[in-house]
Amino acid sequence: MSATAPRPDAMMPFAKASKEPVELADVAVLLHPNDHVAIAKQPLLPRTVLRTAGGEVRVEGMIPPGHKVALRAIPEGEPIRRYGQIIGFATQDVRPGVHVHSHNLAVGEGTLELDYAHASEYVPVEYVPESERRTFQGFRRKDGRVGTRNYVAVLASVNCSSSATRRVVEHFRNPEIMAAYPNVDGVIAFPTKGGCGAHYGSSDLGQLQRTMAGIVDHPNVAAYVILSLGCEVNQPTDMIEATSLGANGNGHRPLVLTIQQDGGFAKTVEASIAAVERLLPEANNAVREPIPASELVVALQCGGSDAWSGVTANPGLGLAADEIVRQGGTVVLGETTEVYGGEHLLTRRAVSREVGEKLVECIHWWERYTATFGASIDNNPAPGNKLGGLTTIYEKSLGAIAKAGNTPLTQVVGYAERITERGFVHMDSPGYDPVAVTGQVAGGCNIVVFTTGRGSCFGFKPAPSIKIATNATLYAAQEPDMDVNAGKVLDGAPLEELGREIFEEILAVASGKQSKSEIAGVGEEEFNPWIIGAML
Repeated sequence: MSATAPRPDAMMPFAKASKEPVELADVAVLLHPNDHVAIAKQPLLPRTVLRTAGGEVRVEGMIPPGHKVALRAIPEGEPIRRYGQIIGFATQDVRPGVHVHSHNLAVGEGTLELDYAHASEYVPVEYVPESERRTFQGFRRKDGRVGTRNYVAVLASVNCSSSATRRVVEHFRNPEIMAAYPNVDGVIAFPTKGGCGAHYGSSDLGQLQRTMAGIVDHPNVAAYVILSLGCEVNQPTDMIEATSLGANGNGHRPLVLTIQQDGGFAKTVEASIAAVERLLPEANNAVREPIPASELVVALQCGGSDAWSGVTANPGLGLAADEIVRQGGTVVLGETTEVYGGEHLLTRRAVSREVGEKLVECIHWWERYTATFGASIDNNPAPGNKLGGLTTIYEKSLGAIAKAGNTPLTQVVGYAERITERGFVHMDSPGYDPVAVTGQVAGGCNIVVFTTGRGSCFGFKPAPSIKIATNATLYAAQEPDMDVNAGKVLDGAPLEELGREIFEEILAVASGKQSKSEIAGVGEEEFNPWIIGAML
């Protein structure tokens, strides 16, 4: 464990040893009556006796908060349940009262039989009447989409022009320059580590081009400039043609400046600055206006998850997501690797068998993809997740899926593909947060909601990022980075109250309230397209 990583037992103060039996609900959370384990709300000391519906259970060893205590005997090889679902299999006999974690729980050799039951639990949404829908103050673009922010962007088509994009943006950090454009949130750069060394004409290059096009042809971007070296594989003309960039978007025609043709690095930077100066007055003409909540497209994201993610923040966000869908809006789940083992809960909600099967196809692709590299999807959770009490990918996925609420799954899209259906959508992406959010925003998400249990300082321009702490200790420790404290649920606050708070925060931030990451100036380093092909 690193010197800076918080110990699991540091998340809450130690409980005093009790000589009398204690009610399970006072010291732990049981999520489903069929669960084999409960989640400790505080350190459970050895010899503590828990009074449960099935009888008394004596704790055998110290169990950190957020970690699991067995409530019944589980033979080796048998499934272990949390959320009423299988989170793995016992790798040894498990006695009541023992700590359940990596030493005795794993995906292992057990077989998880999932009944996808496509569309079997589809229930139509009861929409809020249009006349009663909530509104926010947004930017209506020429193509009808709505922005929550108003940026001018400078995109690098290849790593070789990335430094030039940064140099251009540095010029506009001067407050005196930007004072003339009060309706513009800033000039931002999208540098890249890719753009060359790829197979010309490949689908992998096509995915990169789609991502780059989507990030600038975005409702939160009023205008943009593309900077090229000139000889890269990712030729801007090819990208523009392949993606119809500028043809059907916000009316801005792509402007490309090329270092090899425009006099070298310094002169291209000067020309780019001049180009941005010409775009700023146009961008400043955009003004916020009342917009129905149906125009929200919200990226649902989590990072640095802990055992409380699936108890507080994620289900609270799920309730807010349901309300956004009821308002006619869209919520987008990503991170297919963190749906793994729980995908049957989503296929049942699909609007059709075809939509459900498309999600299952994504799951099978990931199984083949990880196997190609001698890896396993169960290599996720990360070390920090495990310190926070998560043990297997099944357990992590079941908690992560809670962000998506309970409305029907209307669409499954590929990475960075334009989201075209309203309601609850899943985007195929890795679990790595910057890469996943890059795809969601490139697909059209105009705001991000990010839950965390271990802590995060994530931001993402051009889409504002709202961060939700799963527990009060984290919120207190990292309050300058956290927008909402979901830990209040562990102190007895109703989950519905948390859901309403998150929904109201989404409307406020969409209307221009700065999120904590924006106040901190975070969000310009997270653009990270998914590169999956061979590096040549």
